Parts: sequence; structure tokens; C-alpha cells
Amino acid sequence: MTQAETTSRVRYSTLLCVVAAALVGTLIGVALSATAPIPGVTEVSEVVSVAIPIVRVLLDIAAVATIGLSLLSVLVGYDRPKLTEPVLRVARPAAVAGALVWSVTAFVALVLQTAEFRPRSETIGAGDVWDYIVQIGAGKALLVVGVLALLHAGLGVLTLRHGEKVPAEVRVGLGLFALLPLPVTGHASNWDYHDYTMISMELHVMSAVAWTGGLGAMAVLLIGNRTLLAHALPRFSKLATLCLLLSAATGLFNGIVEINLNPTMDLFTGLFTTPYGQLVLLKLGCTVVIALFGAHVRWRLMPKIVRHERTALALWATLELTVMGLAFGFAVVLTRAPVA
Repeated sequence: MTQAETTSRVRYSTLLCVVAAALVGTLIGVALSATAPIPGVTEVSEVVSVAIPIVRVLLDIAAVATIGLSLLSVLVGYDRPKLTEPVLRVARPAAVAGALVWSVTAFVALVLQTAEFRPRSETIGAGDVWDYIVQIGAGKALLVVGVLALLHAGLGVLTLRHGEKVPAEVRVGLGLFALLPLPVTGHASNWDYHDYTMISMELHVMSAVAWTGGLGAMAVLLIGNRTLLAHALPRFSKLATLCLLLSAATGLFNGIVEINLNPTMDLFTGLFTTPYGQLVLLKLGCTVVIALFGAHVRWRLMPKIVRHERTALALWATLELTVMGLAFGFAVVLTRAPVA
């Protein structure tokens, strides 16, 4: 067995591309949704206004990384520890680090959103943060997310000592559960019949994170390991197809419903003339591009990967993940953009 089949260097460049794209997408979204100051109304600091979506997208990327690294154990399987352990020994501490970043960014976002909630306050203390938690659903959600991410980090520490005796399915399940509080505090919570959009939003977030996280973990840790890649990629491909369909359908449904709730404009006007609609279209465009990249990997590259042949998977996976990063940036701003 050649060295390329048993070892793989960590591809930090792929991770950097995703983070950079997510930040660019966030800044584009912020620029699109910027509104003129309203006379007589106290405006939130521009620093706070820009920092909130940036921290939120970093929170999302940390969640993606944490869940994807936990999912990697399921994808590579448990029946060949001599092959999988060298990779998982890298993935486990990385997952702990991702969970810690996830938790920290949740608490930082909580402080920033408290500052947004109190634009006249020059300083923000613990009492202000607690009042925000008590009064606002988003505060409660961020607190729960921060605590659950810390629990995930604790579970990850146990895996450093006991390996796969701590089931990967439990780690993935806890990670996905930690995704649930935030989506229900966005636009979907404003609709009288919000139950359907709430469920749709939860499915949208979980499918997007599992899809991006699984692909990201393989792209960063498995690209050079042909043996494990040939085993993991076909398994992931089935999950990715389901996640793509769910993410596209639920994202489109949520966007159309929110625009249609505005009685002052029709769907076409809402999509093409409002910041919210434009961000929906940008996300939809990203989804189409991602689907095309994914189809190329599945139908053109995967048969060669299964035969342990050389492919350009590193390039195509990085391109796909970069567009996913852009989509995450747009999504963060979308949750805060006015529908009108």
C-alpha cells in the first residue's frame, strides 16, 4: 500500500477558503441590507452592527467544523482502526477546539446583541446581558447554544481519552441538537402560523451544516488517503444528496413565505427589489452552483476515487466549500435583514 493511500496531510488552505468566503458573503450581505439612519432614532454603533453578523458567521463555521469532524468517525467506519485512528487522532482534538470556538462565539454574540438592544448604553454589564436573556428569545437561544457547545467540548475531551468508546452518533446528535435554538428566533418566529416555517428552518439549518461539515472534514483530512476516501465518499454522497434536496426546498420555502407575508408587495417585487429578496436569490444561486459541483464529484470523480485513482477532488471540494462559505455568509445576514 503506498504512502498516499494511508496518510494524508491536513489541508488548512481549504479551511481558510471557507472562512474567507463566509466573511466575504457576510460583508456583501451587510452592504446590501444597510439602511439610512432614521432622524430622531438612536442608531446602533456601526462597529456593533457589523460585528454581530461576523461573529455569527464564525459561530456557524465553528458549528459546521465541530459536527463535520464528529461525523467523520461515522463516515470512515469502525472496522479498520489501524487505518482510521491516525486520521481520528487529528479530528478529535480539532472537534474539541471547534466546540470551544462555537461556545465562545455564542457568548460574544450574546454580549454584542445586548449592546444592540441597548444602543444608548455606553457600557454593557452582566446585568444588562441577563436582562437581555430574560426579555429576548435570541438571548435565551444564544445562552443555550453556548452551554451545549461547551457540553460538546466536554464530550470531545472524553473521546481524547477513550476514543470511539464515546459513540460518534452521540456527538453528532448533540451537535445537531445545539443548532436548534437559534433558527426559531429569526423571521419564522413572527408568523402567526409559524410552526411550518419553524420546522422548515430547523431542517434547513441541520441539513446545510451536516452537508457542509461532512464534506469539509473529508476535504481537510482525507483527500490524500485514498483507501479511507474510497470508503467514506460514497457513504457521504447519499447523505449529501438528501441534505441538498432538503436545504434547497426548505430555503426556498422559507424565503417565499416571508416575502409573501408582506401585504405591500408581490413576490416578484419582494425578490428583486428588497435586500431580503436579493439575499434569497444569492443563496439560491449558491445552491445551484454547489449542486453542479457536487454532481461533478459524484458522477465524474467518485467512480475513479472508488478505484483508488488520482483525481482533482481537492480542487473541486475546495470550490464547493468556498461557495458554501459564501452561502453561510448570506444566510447570517438574511436572518437579520428586513423583509420589506
